Amino acid sequence: MVALGLLALLLLVALVADWIMPHDPNAQDLLGQNAPPSATHPLGTDDLGRDILSRLIDGTGVTLLAPFIAVGVGVLIGLPVGMLAGYFRGIFDWLSTRVADALFAVPGILLAMAIVAIRGPSTVNVMIGVGVLFAPRVFRVIRAEVLAIRQATFVDAARTIGASPMRILRNNILPNTAGTLIVQCTVLLGMGVLIEAALSFFGIGVQPPQASWGVVLRRSFDSLTEAPMQSIYPGIAITLLVLAFMYVGDGIRESIGKEHREAGW
Repeated sequence: MVALGLLALLLLVALVADWIMPHDPNAQDLLGQNAPPSATHPLGTDDLGRDILSRLIDGTGVTLLAPFIAVGVGVLIGLPVGMLAGYFRGIFDWLSTRVADALFAVPGILLAMAIVAIRGPSTVNVMIGVGVLFAPRVFRVIRAEVLAIRQATFVDAARTIGASPMRILRNNILPNTAGTLIVQCTVLLGMGVLIEAALSFFGIGVQPPQASWGVVLRRSFDSLTEAPMQSIYPGIAITLLVLAFMYVGDGIRESIGKEHREAGW
């Protein structure tokens, strides 16, 4: 419940960011560089005199949106391929599994850099590339789930009454993979937050003057000796968001496990 509450709070902050930011997140004050926390600037200012709290609030939306883009792309690719491979098996299963294994070997940072080189720096472009790397993870989980479900009694009953494979996949198998898929998505969302922060830290993701928590963290390292606390605030925010996604996933996993035990699975 605490994790869900934190996610709901961050979503609300992202939606009303323009109305609750105490200062313009891009307004510079070169006379107030690296100022300590005060009543005017609760978290202080960065090396350009910009209010850190305002920049964190402004970056909340991007930090939340980026992993959802990556996970959405991963599910869009991995879910249908995993279902088809697990149900039909054969050469399609073999080929898709080999492709997934190959993608697992690709370092995410290299793919992100390749996309930036081809299409230019953009949060959407980079996270689409990350989503392609998430697809094999979704594929493996869904394929394993379908392999288990395809032999269930209710699936055999659907085949007996003449249901087509596509109808069985849509009506009988897909609903029973939803819980596992949601758990996997929460894990990938946490990974997406870390990847977005890392890419922004290296200057590949979000581009200035747009803010994200990774950008704020990167900027704080330019003043690490003068104002070491600047790196603490975005670091804590990123950690809490990742933990929130992980705890939500654990809660869903426990709920699904309880339902399966009660059903005798």
